[in-house]
Formats: sequence, C-alpha cells, structure tokens
Amino acid sequence: MYRKLVVECLGTFWLVFGGCGSAVLAAAFPELGIGFLGVSLAFGLTVMTMAFAVGHISGCHLNPAVTFGMYAAGKFPLKDVFAYIFFQIIGGVIAGALLFLVASGKCGFDVVASGFASNGYGEHSPGGYSMLSAMIIEFILTFIFLIVINGATSKTFSAGGGAVCIGLTLTLIHLISIPVSNTSVNPARSTAVAIFQGGWALKQLWLFWLMPILGGVAGGLISRFLYSKK
Repeated sequence: MYRKLVVECLGTFWLVFGGCGSAVLAAAFPELGIGFLGVSLAFGLTVMTMAFAVGHISGCHLNPAVTFGMYAAGKFPLKDVFAYIFFQIIGGVIAGALLFLVASGKCGFDVVASGFASNGYGEHSPGGYSMLSAMIIEFILTFIFLIVINGATSKTFSAGGGAVCIGLTLTLIHLISIPVSNTSVNPARSTAVAIFQGGWALKQLWLFWLMPILGGVAGGLISRFLYSKK
C-alpha cells in the first residue's frame, strides 16, 4: 500500500508540473506557439507516460474523481479511497509549489494576475463562460473519462493500448473545455494551483471538486452496468 500511495503522489506531481507547467511557463508566450493544443497534449502525455511507468503499481488514478469513480465501478476498495486522495493532493501541491518557484524566477511574474493555470468560470473563464456552463462541461467530461478508463483497463484491452487511449482522451477533454473552465476534471489538479493563486481561484474551487466527483461517480456506476458480467 505504501508503494501505491507514493506512486499516486509522484504521478499527480508529474501531471500538475507537466500539464499546468506547460500553461504557466510556455502557453503564456504566444511566440512559442504551443497554445491550447500544446497544453492539451501536455496533460494527455503526463497521464500516458505515468500509466506506462507506474500504472501496474497503483492503477495510476492521479485524480480524486477517478478514485471515486473506480470505487463506484466496483474496482477499488472504499478503505483506500481517502488515502489515495490525500496523497494525490500532496503530490499536486508540491508540484504547484515548485512551479511557483520556477515561474517567480521571471522578472515581473504575478501569480494573481496570471491566474496560474487555475480553473474558473464567469469572468475567470478563458472564454467568459458561465458557472452553469462550467458545471455541465466538468460533469460530462469526467463522466465520459471514467467510462473510457474502465473500458481501457478491462481485461480485453492491452495495457499499453489502454495507456494511450486514456492519455488521448484527456487530451481531447482539454481541447473541448479549456475555453470553458480551463479544464479541471481533477480536483487535485485544481487545488494544486488554486492555493497559490488565492483569491477568486479558491472561491471557485468548490465547483472543481463537486462536479468532477459527481461525474466520476456517475461514470463509474454506468461502467459497472456496462462492463460487469453479473
């Protein structure tokens, strides 16, 4: 169990440092040209690479919504749910802290003004979308994500193919929803940067816990119905 928790911490660290790092350090400079597509790929690649590296140890959840969803699907024990989530948050916050230190090395960097890759709605949505829009998009995309994860980790799917499928799905999710909410589908990822941005990011953080978890549980329950032999 200790190895699993360390892996969840490490994997979530990599997801936040790689995914949010691409947004904070690279996408902030249009001349570098990574844009929404580059950030979307960064998030997908972090999950895919960790799935190959450590998926066989912990299942590579890296996300409280995935942990709740896998429990709802009947594939994960309730007794381990909150330990996984705690270590996911720890890994994310460590990544957020190191990313803050790196970004602060640039003269004039302002963590509040930059948004620090935080998730938001209303005036803090990249495209100016409402709270209702963010709620709907976060629920639906996490719901679909859990269905894909459960299908891609079934015994009929190769381990390598599952990692690629899950990584590409997360890339697609970001391509759809970055303009709406800056894409969470992961409460640990949202928390990791919100606590450093402070202010509005912390005030809006509730939505990026509630809707991904509800979507994850719903996706897990549907997966249980679709894939269970009983």
